[in-house]
Amino acid sequence: MGPLAGVKVIELAQIMAGPTCGMLLADMGADVIKVERIPGGDDTRRMNRPEINGESAAFMAMNRNKRGIALNLKLPAAREALKRMVARCDVVTENYRRGTMEKLGLGYEALKGVNPALIYCSISGYGRSGPYADKGGFDLIAQGMSGLMAITGEPDGEPVKAGSPICDINAGILGALGVVSAYVHRLKTGEGQLVDTSLFEAGIQQTYWQSAIFFATGRSPGPSGSAHILSAPYQAFRARDGWLTIGGANQANWERLARVLGAPEWLADARFSTNSDRMKNLNALAPLMNAKLGQKTVREWTELLEAEGVPCGPINSIGDMAADPQTLAREMVVELEHPRAGRTRALGLPIKFSATPGRVTRPAPCYGEHTREVLDEFGLSAPEIEALLASGSAA
Repeated sequence: MGPLAGVKVIELAQIMAGPTCGMLLADMGADVIKVERIPGGDDTRRMNRPEINGESAAFMAMNRNKRGIALNLKLPAAREALKRMVARCDVVTENYRRGTMEKLGLGYEALKGVNPALIYCSISGYGRSGPYADKGGFDLIAQGMSGLMAITGEPDGEPVKAGSPICDINAGILGALGVVSAYVHRLKTGEGQLVDTSLFEAGIQQTYWQSAIFFATGRSPGPSGSAHILSAPYQAFRARDGWLTIGGANQANWERLARVLGAPEWLADARFSTNSDRMKNLNALAPLMNAKLGQKTVREWTELLEAEGVPCGPINSIGDMAADPQTLAREMVVELEHPRAGRTRALGLPIKFSATPGRVTRPAPCYGEHTREVLDEFGLSAPEIEALLASGSAA
């Protein structure tokens, strides 16, 4: 099932960026084989708060739809087994520091010799070139160095990172896009290639608006809270019982918003006439709006604003989001049956295909769950598999 059905991927990655890439490919139909290290496996297995029947919720979230094997790639027999798999696969993904795979004899050039049509996706902290190429990468550090933490939070507040590991996740998305693009090229030419992206670049990519301002003015924008940096009013406001977001930025929505809030006089106020005026005078406009919005509940305002076509919505908790009827209608919460954790829930695939829909059908693998199955599929004999297991090269 899915547009990538028939594509075989070997994932030599752990924690988040690489596994995000592999998860998206798997959700779109690729056969993703996660190779975990011996001993211990993916570090996410030890992120065990919370856990479900001894299984890490974090690991299960990032590794559904994959099969799992365990190899000790420090041992020659395990490396040879992996190369035999690479010879018959389409894609290898990894998210280690530059040089790690090369030291094992498993870098792009080495594996390209085994399979010239191979697509090799490397997701690292800073990319495979430049003065930082040998540094390790972490989402928090990337958020800081990419400029994201300088534009996140409230004005004059302490540095704040995004609530989600946005550099990790976006790097995984970029990796998946790179893999699919390289696969299209291979279908045309038969030629494989190296795909190279990083957490640093994934963070930089998120600064389109702020970078445009800097390139035009030479001024580095700072944080603006929930407010948009170019349009107003477009932010969170306080109602009587909580917060809601309102997008009244374009002129038509601004005029509708003023009328719904019972403030037609704002339309004649020169401070608020155009978007530029409202941006200049946002510190005056926001308190006026909060005063009006404080007279009714979030639900009351949402109903009134939506009736007039003004974009708005409540600020949901994760639990609210998971129960939202639109979330459920879009199949963004799915149920899986894990052999140890039992029935669990996971997020669904956020891309819909009319002809080749992706599916989330397989729970995250237990450690080494598919080792024998996968090695057999890739042509290793039963005695060879047993020898790998007995020597500790596989588990």
